[in-house]
Amino acid sequence: MDGVDGAGAPSWSQDFAGPRGAPPDPAVRRHDLGAGGWGCDQRQEYTADPANACLSGTGSLLITALPLPPGRREGRVLATSARLLTHGLVAVRGGRVAARLRVPRGAGLWSAFWMLGEDVDAVGWPACGEIDVVEHVTSDPTAAHGTLHGPGYCGLGGGIGHRHDTGADLAAAFHTFAVDWTPGRITWSVDGVATSTLTPDEVPGPWPFDHPFHLLLDLAVGGAWPGVDTDAPTLPATLEVAWVRVWDRLPRG
Repeated sequence: MDGVDGAGAPSWSQDFAGPRGAPPDPAVRRHDLGAGGWGCDQRQEYTADPANACLSGTGSLLITALPLPPGRREGRVLATSARLLTHGLVAVRGGRVAARLRVPRGAGLWSAFWMLGEDVDAVGWPACGEIDVVEHVTSDPTAAHGTLHGPGYCGLGGGIGHRHDTGADLAAAFHTFAVDWTPGRITWSVDGVATSTLTPDEVPGPWPFDHPFHLLLDLAVGGAWPGVDTDAPTLPATLEVAWVRVWDRLPRG
């Protein structure tokens, strides 16, 4: 069971067949690079090193945060990791967007599967819109967070969304996280069970979500949200991705 039964064949999908250690397909995903805290005091530097993002050899993608030796640390950076995005390569506009993930456990870790407006380079953030399909912090191990960010409701603690407590340690198994996305409505789900919905009437600003978006996956270290033991995160740590799928139209029923 992958949590999307009845959805039919996806219009686009990415599975991760290939030899262990191979990088993710560059025709589909690019790397975001750099450090600097990413606006909320995160402690990792994102790299394009296959040690931080590679195929498992058994059909999944591994995004791994690795500790930096003390002699290589600069400023507040404690680790290397990866952020992968489809900007300029794959964009989606509505339908169902889903990924099957196994998040890490430990201290100070922040996993995310999310989307940004494809026009981000032209209009900037948050005018482009941001849809967080799921964020998971290891200080809140049973919860999946789904959030929207737009002009007037953005940033850590400023987005509009919902914390869904699954009642289970999400690091113990794979789970499917999705949004069903139509003009004027976005509904989140975990393993096929709807958890929350937002519409334009429920956000305190514009609704910049009815245009193409690209997909992102990342594993951050520390920062203001994980909040527990961010000076001593549990590393190495891995976010494992079984697949990512998009359906242009929602299933009936």
